[in-house]
Amino acid sequence: MTDAQETAAASSLRTTGGAPPDDGGSTAPGAPTPLLEPREGIPPVVADEETLAEVIAAFAAGTGPVAVDAERASGYRYGQRAYLVQLRRAGAGTALVDPVACPDLSALGDALADTEWVLHAATQDLPCLREIGMIPTRLFDTELAGRLAGFPRVGLGAMVESVLGYVLEKGHSAVDWSTRPLPEPWLRYAALDVELLVDLRDALEAELEHQGKLEWARQEFAAIAAAPPAEPRKDPWRRTSGMHKVRRRRQLAVVRELWQTRDRIAQRRDVSPGKVLPDAAIVEAALAVPATVHALAALGGFGHRMGRRQLEQWQAAVDRARALSESQLPLPGQPVTGPPPPRAWADKDPAAAARLSAARAKISTLAERLNMPQENLITPDTVRRVCWEPPHSADAQGIADVLGSLGARAWQVELVTPVLVEALGTGAA
Repeated sequence: MTDAQETAAASSLRTTGGAPPDDGGSTAPGAPTPLLEPREGIPPVVADEETLAEVIAAFAAGTGPVAVDAERASGYRYGQRAYLVQLRRAGAGTALVDPVACPDLSALGDALADTEWVLHAATQDLPCLREIGMIPTRLFDTELAGRLAGFPRVGLGAMVESVLGYVLEKGHSAVDWSTRPLPEPWLRYAALDVELLVDLRDALEAELEHQGKLEWARQEFAAIAAAPPAEPRKDPWRRTSGMHKVRRRRQLAVVRELWQTRDRIAQRRDVSPGKVLPDAAIVEAALAVPATVHALAALGGFGHRMGRRQLEQWQAAVDRARALSESQLPLPGQPVTGPPPPRAWADKDPAAAARLSAARAKISTLAERLNMPQENLITPDTVRRVCWEPPHSADAQGIADVLGSLGARAWQVELVTPVLVEALGTGAA
């Protein structure tokens, strides 16, 4: 039996109120079945090295792919560290590991090094897993598989429901996972997130093979597994929400000083930066450039609840920005490393604009025929770069070489090259 079949057999564990359904698997004809309890119950949280060693041995002895998930405390804590890791593998069952109590899980990662990891939206979890020593060499991303297969909704709950016929309870996805001890309902939710992940993987693999897309998916998964850690963002303060309102360089300097001050405080206190000072308050202070604590306190986000000492630290940041010379002020916008924004192409290079318009239309048609999102067929940035500065020889080989150099996978090169050859010819005409 697969996990899904076993779970279906254990109907008393998964239907509302614990009563078995009347129709042999659903609470109503054709309706999905609520999945309310892990089939072996909620496992105890692994929070010491001795128990962790037992889990490592059990999972090393298991068979088949391993389902992996991680819970973070986004919006509550600083950074994106993992506060719970969930795993499930045939022969080992489900494990819930506390990476706060067991911060080095490299031994667990090593034990699963030759195993395919099944994750949903892998790029979201891989950074925090990497921090604790868990790095897969092979993976299957069920969200990406759903995109390639043409599913309109690719969240885990939607995929489990549409593919396997079960409803996952998703009420605890945005809770503070740094809470200790973790409440039992949260642990149940966490265990259920990996309960059917391998079954979902198997069903999606069969669907991709049926559609002739399985090799494409394998290339995508290999690229994710091989990708190096992302480089730190340059000038992350520029991503402050509402920055489009900030025009002058002095105002930009205020945003930068307030953002950097807030980031230091948030990191020291291990809280989300937004809980220290909202983005809206930073932008309002930047627009006003207040000269005194009294003027700052009159602005939204710096009201009566904020103590004098806090106000003074924010005013000190504003004062640092006010004291900068003109040459020290940040420049508006970030240095452009690629093509300009497409809206400017018609004025800067009408021929390139025509190429881009033709390429977008043809890629849209191809993506629709293949029943997948355009951005999974080829990234918009790749299309822009090829259209803005085509190879000297805009034939199939020249375009294929450029696509490969920009990181396109072999399946993408094969499908998109003929489309771009035609589009660049149309644009030139």
